[in-house]
Amino acid sequence: MRIVVTGANGQLGHDVIKELQSRGYSDVLGIDIRDLDITRLHDVEVFFENNIPNIIIHCAAYTLVDRAEDENILCMNVNFIGTKHLIEQARKYGAKFLYISTDYVFDGNKNSPYEVNDVPNPLSKYGESKYLGEIETLKYYRSYIVRISWVFGKNGSNFVRTMLRLGNEQKSLNVINDQHGSPTFTCDLSMFLVDLIGTEKYGIYHCTNEGVCSWYEFAIEIFRLSQIHITLNPISSDQYLTKARRPKNSVMSKSSLEKNGFRRLPHWKNALKRYLEEIGVI
Repeated sequence: MRIVVTGANGQLGHDVIKELQSRGYSDVLGIDIRDLDITRLHDVEVFFENNIPNIIIHCAAYTLVDRAEDENILCMNVNFIGTKHLIEQARKYGAKFLYISTDYVFDGNKNSPYEVNDVPNPLSKYGESKYLGEIETLKYYRSYIVRISWVFGKNGSNFVRTMLRLGNEQKSLNVINDQHGSPTFTCDLSMFLVDLIGTEKYGIYHCTNEGVCSWYEFAIEIFRLSQIHITLNPISSDQYLTKARRPKNSVMSKSSLEKNGFRRLPHWKNALKRYLEEIGVI
């Protein structure tokens, strides 16, 4: 069984490959932009002719949320057109297709956790591109969509690493306190993704670590565990303007996991502690 994982050098792709290999999958092909430009249809066709897949796990994405407002065409080409190209190959070879999506497909105006069947309404170009990728994915009957949020992992940059760096450079920080979501450790997420592809339980899932916090509360826990003493100032989104608008409520219901017999992930505080241990901070 050949499993192709895109975005192999990213946070999630790296841990997905690691998890697959730990479970004995021997034919795992991890690729990134240096191996294949998914926006080029001919290149994609040739690649898969030579590497016929049984499963495609699509972790690659354009994720520079603010820059996407100016680089909309590039963002759309990667997140929508590239995804479309990969789905065409999955359909051609009858392979399962797993698409990683995001909380940014929602506008954040709901006062309760988002369910898998809530109608997306993205606020940003990035969110729009990922939603279009979802629409394309749903056209293929052997597909899974997994929406995630606030991801952190060993292999790449993320909010945790940024906070650790700034905590060692500055005496005080302003951190947004009116956006709420659930941090997600790629190590935990990867276990679920590998469980999922072993089933025929296609459809949309939300998968994050348990618990909810604001970015400010997330930062407090990062500095508490790492024993970095710094003054944190809670601010509103209006006080920290960005090019792209972000949902204030990114909390997603994980009821789809239980309904399909999957375990929920550990609490985000537990995940953060394990992550900081893994990268040698504590």
